[in-house]
Order: sequence, then structure tokens, then C-alpha cells
Amino acid sequence: MRYSRAEYAKMLAAQHEVARAEEDYNRLRAAYLEIARNEPGHEVALAMIGADMDRAHAHLQVLVGLPQLPFTHDPSRTLAAEATREPGEHEKEKESA
Repeated sequence: MRYSRAEYAKMLAAQHEVARAEEDYNRLRAAYLEIARNEPGHEVALAMIGADMDRAHAHLQVLVGLPQLPFTHDPSRTLAAEATREPGEHEKEKESA
């Protein structure tokens, strides 16, 4: 399958936009995890980064073509639960399942 130059340029631009959105989401996720583990009492920072992370995740879903489902949990809520677990707890749950 061959693309015209214009189609190829659009495809490259879309790939770069998805990569940039994914980097933004991963950067915010790492910041959220760091604060959740090191300063769990800093609720304002967690709320602000969590909101930004949720928006970045929603933007990434739109770029990839996934619909925004009403029952989908916010990534920050899932990540907050993950950050409060002990490091070995996640492996124990996998083994028992």
C-alpha cells in the first residue's frame, strides 16, 4: 500500500502527536507515583497532578481512537490505590488469582 506525500505527512504527524501524548501521560504518572509514595499527605499536589494525568489519559485515548466510556475509572484513582499498597502486595494478589 502506497501513501501520497500528504497522507504520509499526516500519518507521521499523528504518530508524533500520539508519542508526545504518551510521554506526557507517563511523565505525569511518574510524578503522581513519586508524590504518593514520598509525600502522601500532600493532597493538593496529588489532586492537581491527578487531574492533569486524567486529562492526558483521556487525550491519549481520543488520539488512539478509543471511546471515552462512562464506567472507566480515572487513572489517578487506580494509581492512588496502587501507590498505597506495599511493594510486595501486588505480586501476592497475582499469585492467589
